[in-house]
Amino acid sequence: MNKKISILGCGWLGLPLAKSLLSKGYKVKGSTTSENKLEVLKNTGILPFQIQLEEHQIIGKTEDFLKETDVLVIDIPPGLRRDFSTSLEMTFVNKIKNIIPFIEKSKVQKVIFVSSTSVYGDSNSFSTSHEATEKTKPNPDTESGKQLVIAETLLQSNPHFKTTVIRFGGLLGDDRHPVKFLAGRTNIENPDAPVNMIEREDCIGIIEKALDFARDDNWEWNQTFNAVAPQHPTRKDYYHKKADILNLPLPTFAENSESKGKIISSKKVETILGYSFQKEI
Repeated sequence: MNKKISILGCGWLGLPLAKSLLSKGYKVKGSTTSENKLEVLKNTGILPFQIQLEEHQIIGKTEDFLKETDVLVIDIPPGLRRDFSTSLEMTFVNKIKNIIPFIEKSKVQKVIFVSSTSVYGDSNSFSTSHEATEKTKPNPDTESGKQLVIAETLLQSNPHFKTTVIRFGGLLGDDRHPVKFLAGRTNIENPDAPVNMIEREDCIGIIEKALDFARDDNWEWNQTFNAVAPQHPTRKDYYHKKADILNLPLPTFAENSESKGKIISSKKVETILGYSFQKEI
């Protein structure tokens, strides 16, 4: 039951997730936009599909991709600029709008949508007593955050299927770490802002925990979860420590600037899903 998973977007997170699910006995379909990557997916044991979501159309065999799927995982990044543009083109939102009719026509009953904690925006008054929880009203200050909020609403309000949203913090894993882009840089803003990061291993573990509950018809599926590691050091302390560990030039911060940020609470993941974080950031 509920062992047939389709992952829309077998990239940095989606491909390792697929491999982990295969090792646990799931049957996995996976999509990629690259023809060259089809063979990689196939050799891993994934049934591969080349699917390209565009603003006005979807290219690929989407019906076959969704056929006989118990849970669809949507893991495609917005790929938008950080700042608002003067003319807000809903590029990512339109891609989600295009996939929804295909989900409606299929027999997919449950969806996991990979979102981001960027939907909350930053604040000058961050503290542990004012953590952002799933009950906090989204207030994005980036274009990607704005479109993610709209996409979440489109999916969760659809009566034909139920969607669980997982909002991940900054993604870490393997060779991916933001300190590599900050090393040696000067006058970096927000030195005292708390970090909200999560290792890829925990991202996969949380999605798998949600999939465990997908088999329970009595469990409320239409939920939203924040997912970040419970440690929240300041940006300055965190990046100095990581640069030192990796033997990189220390970044320097604008000490006299006012810091903006947020502290994201993942208590719901720990209590409702019963997940214990495996990796410190």
